[in-house]
Amino acid sequence: MTSNYQEIKTPKAVTTESDKKISDGYLEIHRYRISHEKYDGNQTPILCREVMDRGSVGAVIPFDPIRQELILIEQFRIGAWAAGWPQPWLLECVAGIVEEGETAEEVVCREAQEEAGCEILQLEPIAKYFSTPGACTELVSLFCGRIDSTGLGGIHGLETENEDICATVWSLEDALSALRNGAICNSMTLIALQWLSGQHGRITEEWLG
Repeated sequence: MTSNYQEIKTPKAVTTESDKKISDGYLEIHRYRISHEKYDGNQTPILCREVMDRGSVGAVIPFDPIRQELILIEQFRIGAWAAGWPQPWLLECVAGIVEEGETAEEVVCREAQEEAGCEILQLEPIAKYFSTPGACTELVSLFCGRIDSTGLGGIHGLETENEDICATVWSLEDALSALRNGAICNSMTLIALQWLSGQHGRITEEWLG
């Protein structure tokens, strides 16, 4: 077996035997029966896999380059609760699902108003990634958004969606300390803060010109 990755051809072929929607409640779940090409050129046997269809998500870490402050929101997450996590009210970025006809940029600007009461003045792309590609279609478009953090913070969210969200203002130093201390335990916020730890100087200079 070769150890040179460049000599290994990545498989491409996937064959779908069936696609059955098995849940269409709060979450849409499909059961697929597929086979796919292997690295040796052969085909796998039929594999049965359930996949949660979440579509695309826009997320943003709101950052004030003048005050060197950012907004994190805190809300109850049933997945963390069901997993037995001791504190299922998680610190997170602002995020929302991209509906048909929307862009990720439009979503993060709207959600920043709804979840944190802040206006996004500029956007800087951070990354686009699959959050859980082994079982979910969710594709996250993550941004850093320029804000003015003056007077921000408080309880937000749409009553029509039963949202109960606490927006808090953090100094960049305190947020990065929380990151190092393990207080941040969801991927988009981890990625956003890691990015901000290395890029805040550049983005501050660019935004303030």
